[in-house]
Amino acid sequence: MRRTASTAILAVLALSLLGCRTSQTNKQPETQDPSPPATATGAPIAPPQPSPLTANDKRPLIVCFGDSLTAGYGTDLDKSYPDYLQADLDARGYHYRVVNQGISGNTTKDGVERVDGIVAMKPAVVVVEFGGNDGLRGLRIEDSRANLDKIVATLQASGTRVVLAGITLPPDYGPDYIKQFNETYSLLAKKYNVPLLPFLLKNVFGVEGMMQRDNTHATAEGNKVVAKNVLPLVLPLLKK
Repeated sequence: MRRTASTAILAVLALSLLGCRTSQTNKQPETQDPSPPATATGAPIAPPQPSPLTANDKRPLIVCFGDSLTAGYGTDLDKSYPDYLQADLDARGYHYRVVNQGISGNTTKDGVERVDGIVAMKPAVVVVEFGGNDGLRGLRIEDSRANLDKIVATLQASGTRVVLAGITLPPDYGPDYIKQFNETYSLLAKKYNVPLLPFLLKNVFGVEGMMQRDNTHATAEGNKVVAKNVLPLVLPLLKK
């Protein structure tokens, strides 16, 4: 497989993530956020209502909680990584329901504002994926770290199991900032003793056919790989 020049791709990554806040082709099923974020025009993003087909589904929940990388921005409704994670679990005989709670453009602060809604769902496991939009906007590492800390702490206090998924930044953000940014995930994983996937797009980013034209979001094929990246961290937390 052909890899493109990393610096050029990462530069486009920065511009694209910042621009994806207000448009998204993939809908998020069963969003229960009581206070959805506003769009650039000030109009709130209305949370979709639960499907009648899943309202009576009593399987324990795995919630994928994050931004556009979780939401499956730019792919069809059933082509996000949580969709493929569901298929992988079904194929292995695990009786859990995966719920996509990704919203494009979300920062760690948005995650804090939504975390009580996630707790109210009483999930067995939550895969937490935030931080990329914080870093690309150059927000203070201390603030992003504190927000992620609160998210993980709140989820753990509720009794749910947590998996933490990280991301990284383009090289032009500077080695010091990037180092501190990357360390956020490892420090929190160690503090709370949670499984860590350091780079959600492992074996996807920069790989031909795995990324959309924006070089930011995975294609459907890329999301299949993302699901396989997440799967080994989730499996030990489940009961068969």
